[in-house]
Amino acid sequence: MSTIKSVSKESRIFEPPAAFAQQARVSTREQYDALYRRSIDDPEGFWGDLASELHWFSKPTKIRQWDPPFAKWFEDGTTNLAYNCLDRHVAEGRGDRVALVWEGEPGETLTFTYAELSRQVQRFANGLLRAGVVEGDRVVIYMGMVPEAAIAMLACARIGAVHSVIFGGFAADAVRDRVLDAGATTILTQDGAWRRGKVVALKAQVDKALEQCPDVARTIVLRRTGNEITMKEGRDHEWTAVLEGVSDEHQAPALPAEHPLFILYTSGTTGKPKGVLHTTGGYMVGTYVTTKYVFDLRDDDVYWCTADVGWITGHSYIAYGPLTNGATVLMYEGAPNHPGLDRFWEIIAKHQVTIFYTAPTAIRAFIKWGDEHPSKHDLSSLRLLGTVGEPINPEAWMWYRRVIGGDRCPIIDTWWQTETGAIMMTPLPGAIPAKPGSCTLPFFGVSPKILREDGSEAETNEGGYLVIDQPWPSMLRTVWGNDERFRQGYFSRFPGKYFTGDGARRDEHGYFWVMGRVDDVVNVSGHRLGTAELESALVAHPTVAEAAVVARPDELTGQALVAFVTLKGGVTPSGELKKELADHVGNEIGKFARPASVRFADAVPKTRSGKIMRRLLAELAAGKEPAGDVTTLEDISVLAALRGDDE
Repeated sequence: MSTIKSVSKESRIFEPPAAFAQQARVSTREQYDALYRRSIDDPEGFWGDLASELHWFSKPTKIRQWDPPFAKWFEDGTTNLAYNCLDRHVAEGRGDRVALVWEGEPGETLTFTYAELSRQVQRFANGLLRAGVVEGDRVVIYMGMVPEAAIAMLACARIGAVHSVIFGGFAADAVRDRVLDAGATTILTQDGAWRRGKVVALKAQVDKALEQCPDVARTIVLRRTGNEITMKEGRDHEWTAVLEGVSDEHQAPALPAEHPLFILYTSGTTGKPKGVLHTTGGYMVGTYVTTKYVFDLRDDDVYWCTADVGWITGHSYIAYGPLTNGATVLMYEGAPNHPGLDRFWEIIAKHQVTIFYTAPTAIRAFIKWGDEHPSKHDLSSLRLLGTVGEPINPEAWMWYRRVIGGDRCPIIDTWWQTETGAIMMTPLPGAIPAKPGSCTLPFFGVSPKILREDGSEAETNEGGYLVIDQPWPSMLRTVWGNDERFRQGYFSRFPGKYFTGDGARRDEHGYFWVMGRVDDVVNVSGHRLGTAELESALVAHPTVAEAAVVARPDELTGQALVAFVTLKGGVTPSGELKKELADHVGNEIGKFARPASVRFADAVPKTRSGKIMRRLLAELAAGKEPAGDVTTLEDISVLAALRGDDE
């Protein structure tokens, strides 16, 4: 089959609020169209102008070079990302502005101005240099959501060391594999991290990983939770000792625009870890520009992205994008349900958060927990909501708008990836009407196409393969240490075009709808269906908080649909409800899409970044034991519970 069938029927449209649009950086569709057209017709002029808003030691004259699949941006320019995040604002008289507000899970709060954060980063940069870290070294950061994690990232960027942040929930084997693949010589970690009132023992995992990592010369250990740890003499150093007597003044070096900035390993893969490499100049410009326009930042905003710094969202939209814009960023250490299910809403009210950026998986959890938790708090400070991580179900989008945004806040539904580095498609909140579940239109400089199997372009509302056919500044440069894997993984299916791995369609208004990973497309009675639309139909039922749909082999139809459903709080599972839900999908989409089986689950297996691991569910649905890599699974006990549900 050459296409993916789209079954979505969403038609609701929400115009940007007039008061918001009036003050927005891009306030009309006409303004967006003009900027977008220039970005496609004259990418060198467009991106050259925007890059000039940042600091360069030597200004670039070679804006874009494209030899598919390899791109270079601003190649002859030199800059320093940490300088642009911090020193630049201090030099321009904004040193007293609050850069970072941090709240710990136990409730303590720390505030850093741009001047203070700059001094901390310069001091830690000097500490790293004194410890023996040099430009080009790979430094692994395996920490919780503490200010020192962001300080460490910025210090590495400052001295030209290549950081690789590993999410603090990963176990020793995953840490070992990533350390070995990156060839890291230094690990920054902490004794433990707080998570739901308990200590996650990070240093112990590092010790276990390093039994098989002989090239690691040093670890630097922050004391956070006070749990007992073992320090190996000669290798392990206290964070405070590394900083003792160190100057808080450091001259930022001029680094080439294509100098490696960080390696970030993608989650949910099998076999050898895949390290996505981003470089300095293009990534800096891409995250700066998207943050400025997509979040429509103002001087009085308090901006909160709930992602972990271990994911690309944390890199781009907690650290580098907001700080290059001089924003006030909130960073929270803990879980959304500790000590209560209202922790996020309490934080928004306490810190008067104006911009809130979170994941659909979190929104569905909030729905399951109940409206009474946000309703306890004054959320009127909010002016803009965002979603990131995967397509959002239209009904979850509507709940988010109504309950959290009070029907007054625009929602930016952002589509992008670890590999893209920055947001690729989203409504600009003052200019583009929103449709629940659609990421709407491409950002400046992004040229998406939807292709059939044979490479021809799909018609309106015809599902196909989502590709990008022109380079953009923040795109990955390669897979670390493996150019051939980069070429095969992203540019071989449609030569010369970046294949995203997602299925999508484009509607009659030119809006894009991402239909899920093409690996998750199911084939039922000759219909190739994207799982995202099937799951949206289930979530539209008033009893359902979350759903995951997979296929199992079926002699008659080729594949039969199996739906794993998490119900809202207070709803009782029953055989009658299973039939009602299956019939609901049949009525919404068509009898061919009616699930052959509905299974209730308290939770579905997810990666630690919140993406549903449908591969494991498909193996369970087929009666098999889940196999392959489960190191990225958030909670292994979820699988055991699902095995126990034989319907």
